[in-house]
Amino acid sequence: MKNKTLFKNVRLLDVESCHGMSTPCDILISNGKISNIGSNIKVNNECNIIDAKNNLLMPGLINGHFHSSVNHMKGSLPSLPLEIFMLYESPELECLRPSPREAYLRTMLGCIEMLKSGTTSVQDDCFFVPEPDEAIIDAVAQAYIDSGMRVRLAIDQPELNELKKFPFLNEIVPNDIRAKLSKPSKTNSKRLLEYYDYLINTWHNCEDGRIKAAVSCSAPQRVSANYFLQLNELSETFNLPFYAHMLETRLQRVFGETCLNGNSLVKFTNELGIMSSRLNIIHAIWVDEKDLEIISENKVSIAHNPNSNLRLGSGIMPLRKILDNNINVCLGVDEAIADDAVNMWSVMKTAGSIHNLTNSDYSTWPTAKEILISATKNGGRAMQEPKLGTLEIGAPADLILINLHSLPFIPLNNLLRQLVYCELGNSVYLTMVAGEVVFKDQKLSKVNEEEILIEASQIFEQKKDLIISANLQAEEFMPYYKKMYQLAEEYPLDLKRKF
Repeated sequence: MKNKTLFKNVRLLDVESCHGMSTPCDILISNGKISNIGSNIKVNNECNIIDAKNNLLMPGLINGHFHSSVNHMKGSLPSLPLEIFMLYESPELECLRPSPREAYLRTMLGCIEMLKSGTTSVQDDCFFVPEPDEAIIDAVAQAYIDSGMRVRLAIDQPELNELKKFPFLNEIVPNDIRAKLSKPSKTNSKRLLEYYDYLINTWHNCEDGRIKAAVSCSAPQRVSANYFLQLNELSETFNLPFYAHMLETRLQRVFGETCLNGNSLVKFTNELGIMSSRLNIIHAIWVDEKDLEIISENKVSIAHNPNSNLRLGSGIMPLRKILDNNINVCLGVDEAIADDAVNMWSVMKTAGSIHNLTNSDYSTWPTAKEILISATKNGGRAMQEPKLGTLEIGAPADLILINLHSLPFIPLNNLLRQLVYCELGNSVYLTMVAGEVVFKDQKLSKVNEEEILIEASQIFEQKKDLIISANLQAEEFMPYYKKMYQLAEEYPLDLKRKF
């Protein structure tokens, strides 16, 4: 493989310019990074030359939050509130334990969908049902290696029992149900930290840094304070992003009021000393002004997942207030069972539209420029990769070519708006990660897509009965989770929200 590529006659995305892109130029890629931008760059015969024909080169999209574990379950569930949805999404049931091959295939399904539509990097907050396992960690990492994607991979595994994660539940369940829900998680904190040692020692920084680790507590209310602090120490030692779902739902706000002496999960985390620029707060829908002040002061990133939030009825994140507090916002799919597609263009369009409902002052509505920056540069910041998602010299060459002669751009009226509101990924005709072309002219270069899809279809078709069985087991708990949800909805909060 040639380690240099020259894009000739290419227009570069420039969100600051009046046209949204540069005049035609050349851009040289060397050893996986952008090394030169100019006119008529001279190269030798060892360089791979791609004539872009005045089309658009832009940073690859960054999926700032993702759970690859349910890539095979798209469309499986109706729209449900998160707390009820999770009964079906991630129960610790032995019948749902995947083989390493199944874990590889489901991860690869997401990689294929992302690379073909121009997503080059992902933060995979991977959970493991019913528990983590070295062979499954290996399978997930290997899929990312084989696909050519860039990834931050974490182990998202709660350690507390169900009764400690929610308000009201302990009081409303009968004794037999309480006994089942009070069972500890299958994997304790000591074992989880051993899995993290394995992940970091085996996979962190492999493939020239394309595969890196991250850490995850899932959510502060799902782990002990001691484990939360130990994860933060790991994050600090290895400079790893730290993922934590916070204030995704109204019920989680109520949890703080009833179980944390009135503290929000953000304030609770801050009091533990865990807020830092490495932290990614996932969702941040039910935040108040004090929460935003804490997040801003500590340079925490927020991952916005609007499609998932709508699907689960969680609410609409106060995006303008967050941006006005100078908080870094990246965008994420969340997961294929809650978004049902792994398509960052869809996420951008929703992010660029849904917030128009929250304020009649249309001057506060998000701009296409803000959305594009969130889907690229801000994702790099959240991943602890400050040049990722940019076209700067020295930035990783994670790039996509957009066909400006395709329908979304005919006629070309406003490039930035048409990228956010018109494009769905079909105009991507080349995807490059770390300087290597991984998708071109509708064909993946490192993956036999047809074979993967046939095998995945056959294997997961055979798993449907097990998934149905798992869903039936969840039905036992449904009346009590519904009651808990109802109580939380009725609980009075000072935080007044339209959505």
